[in-house]
Amino acid sequence: MLSVWACVSIVICSIVFSVGFLFVLRWIWPAAGRTAHNDIIGWQISVLGTTYAVILAFMLWNVWNNFQTARINADAEANALVNLYRLADGLPMEEANPVRTFVREYARINVEEEWPAMAREQFSTRGFALTQKLWETLLQKLPEDTAQQTRTTQAFAALTSMTEHRRLRQLESRLKLPQILWGVLIVGALVVIGSACLFGCQNLWLHFVHVFVLSLLLSLVLVAIAEIDRPFQGPVRVQPDAFVFALQTFDQYSQ
Repeated sequence: MLSVWACVSIVICSIVFSVGFLFVLRWIWPAAGRTAHNDIIGWQISVLGTTYAVILAFMLWNVWNNFQTARINADAEANALVNLYRLADGLPMEEANPVRTFVREYARINVEEEWPAMAREQFSTRGFALTQKLWETLLQKLPEDTAQQTRTTQAFAALTSMTEHRRLRQLESRLKLPQILWGVLIVGALVVIGSACLFGCQNLWLHFVHVFVLSLLLSLVLVAIAEIDRPFQGPVRVQPDAFVFALQTFDQYSQ
């Protein structure tokens, strides 16, 4: 979880380090002395670059897929909540009113408390308490007639779905890339940039542009992976828009 300024600083530092290493290397080992080895260095850059590109693409796809899955799961939780609110119409009055109240309060707490808490890698205890109250309300008095049993079963299905998606959201908020994979990404970037600096190019400015663009691209991709690695933390995160829309739906439904 990085701030915007931290991301910018990482990109700038990566570029400065790469370009600085290029100039130091050219001072210690002039390009004329490396030109004879360009065949070997070029082959090395090709193999290492291709291998690292595959690893980088896979990591980026993986974290983006997890991010999208977390967003879809949060939307499904909110949709189940809306379904439960509507299904409350078929429940007895002594159950319908508390269910609507708890559902509306649950959506509000998710927006105002749960999401800010997840941004700090925490959870709101009130959300769990309201989930328990919903279960207790539906289990308080089981219906005897068939029609009422059907309505109650549908309400239980919506509540079950909401509870399952809530647990998945809590698990997804703790997921992140293992440190060993971050080690592979960082070491791989250093090796690729170092290999590019070793290339014996007589034109200093052309070599400078090559290393500059390569370090810029790699650092941007690594920062992007870091930002979307934790779906509910950082500047780029899943927003509680589905619950905001659910609250608006409740207001429209009550009119």
